[in-house]
Amino acid sequence: MSRRLRYIGSNSGLNGCPTLYEDVRTGEVLVQGDVVTDPAELAQLRNVKPSEGAVAVPRVLLADFAPRDVNRKRVLIDYEQFDDMFVSFQHTAFRLETRRQYRSDEQSETYQRFAAGLGFDWDLDHPWCISRREQSALGKRFERVRIVDNPPTMGQRYLLHNAERNNLVGEDVRYLWRADADRLDLPAEDAWLFDSRVIALLHFNTEDEITEIELITDPVQVARACQVRDAAWHHAVPSREFAAGVPSEA
Repeated sequence: MSRRLRYIGSNSGLNGCPTLYEDVRTGEVLVQGDVVTDPAELAQLRNVKPSEGAVAVPRVLLADFAPRDVNRKRVLIDYEQFDDMFVSFQHTAFRLETRRQYRSDEQSETYQRFAAGLGFDWDLDHPWCISRREQSALGKRFERVRIVDNPPTMGQRYLLHNAERNNLVGEDVRYLWRADADRLDLPAEDAWLFDSRVIALLHFNTEDEITEIELITDPVQVARACQVRDAAWHHAVPSREFAAGVPSEA
């Protein structure tokens, strides 16, 4: 279906571009401007799809006419898109883990052996491990802060043991007691923050299964997530140091 466009405004007098238009049905904004064709300039753009292009417009056009009212719709992504984010991010991927257990862990063979008190070895040639090592070798950082109850649940003890594998493949995993997280007013949310610009918020059901992955780019929420990360990271303890202070299960 073709878009039906409403003229928003232009600061180019009678000569046409640059101009802003609005799709009256969806609210999307279309930008009319000079097409960017310089290969050196195009090479600096990120994640450009084959169907996308770039136009250049004066900053004053956006300052004068860009809509200020934003009715944000929830954006959900699938697991494949979520996995792609761990390759396409540029610098840092940070996760705050706040739950007491995760069904995906409980369904794994390693969890079953851990819960039964049996030994096991991590498969460091698993595709997940290989990908983490490859991305870390590019200089990208994977960081986690995990919130732990006192005493820890079985799921939290398993992840504390699991942190050794994460460290071996390039992640930096740190820990906070829940009482400290509450004192810092950290949110009870599980989310990944990529490059300090986009959040992948994980939604769970009562069975501890992920039901939705919500993509958030709202600058206010992203700024808050950066503040949460900074506070959590500052107070969190490296996994090996933390594990040394956790009493063995009675």
